[in-house]
Amino acid sequence: MSKASLLLVTVLTGLSLAQPVFAQSEDDKLGKVHFETSCNAEAQKLFDRGMLYQHSFWYRASQKMFEDTLKADPACSIAYWGTALSLLWNPHTAPPAKNLAEGAAAIEKARTIGFKTDREKGYVDALAAMYTDYDKVDHHARVVAYAKAMEALAQRYPDDDEAQIHYALALNTSASPADKTYANQLKGAAILEPIALRQPLHPGVAHYLIHLYDYPSIADQGIEAARRYAKIAPDAPHALHMPSHIFTRVGYWSESIASNVASARSAKGSSDFSDELHAMDYLVYAYLQPVRTTRPRPWSTRWERSRASARPSFRGLTQKQPRPHAMCWSVATGRQRKR
Repeated sequence: MSKASLLLVTVLTGLSLAQPVFAQSEDDKLGKVHFETSCNAEAQKLFDRGMLYQHSFWYRASQKMFEDTLKADPACSIAYWGTALSLLWNPHTAPPAKNLAEGAAAIEKARTIGFKTDREKGYVDALAAMYTDYDKVDHHARVVAYAKAMEALAQRYPDDDEAQIHYALALNTSASPADKTYANQLKGAAILEPIALRQPLHPGVAHYLIHLYDYPSIADQGIEAARRYAKIAPDAPHALHMPSHIFTRVGYWSESIASNVASARSAKGSSDFSDELHAMDYLVYAYLQPVRTTRPRPWSTRWERSRASARPSFRGLTQKQPRPHAMCWSVATGRQRKR
């Protein structure tokens, strides 16, 4: 991927948090998550809602929900863990320094309040690995340290599905790009597959299975999870898009097109420009494949309108790209790219 493409991905990541995506309601279909806490009943309800957003990578919405959790129960220290988790944004990329400073402060606030259970303290201590000496220790080293901390937490609480789920995701983010046996990824998938049977409506399980299988030689193992995720959380634009990661890997172009048409439409309705553009990125790439179709392709026009209406600095970036699908180039070459 070119430096310009990498810069564009960074810009899009920032834009996703700049959008006012707070229109969700309790009636939204986002799946089902229960993360047991020691907080009061109202705070517990809000916390679970925050985890629903977090597991579908709606970081701004999840952060707001964890802030509301603290309003409902100021002693709910685990909510600061949720805030710190939200501030990491996409766990497959390094967050901005500003987020790291804010996340480190959230960790300290949790510790200042104290913990009612050792389990909640364990979650905070594990996530602290992502923030400790963030200005001195490089991102990958902190990701590896976090994965080790989550491994210890998962072993300490084997019946805590949330601990297992977060550990499985950490196995993917900490995996060495040089390991083409995908040992970490397959280990993470082996953790999540049984949980998928126990919790078939958990959005994070299907979501992270897609990420764990999002590699050319093992992508076919993620087809079932890909088909499930959009059904589990049909009101989340990212959940509608994520199946196309697998569909693109295995050449299911019609399915990829359908996924991203739905995702772009949903993201547009939520005023989420980044997710809409990301879906159109994959959509254009799928349309460029050797699949004969007489269906109209309106999203290429929408892409051009989006570029034209973008702020000048963003428009300048997109104009440097050789084709609208430049960000997907790594899919064609087999190189890893996550979102």
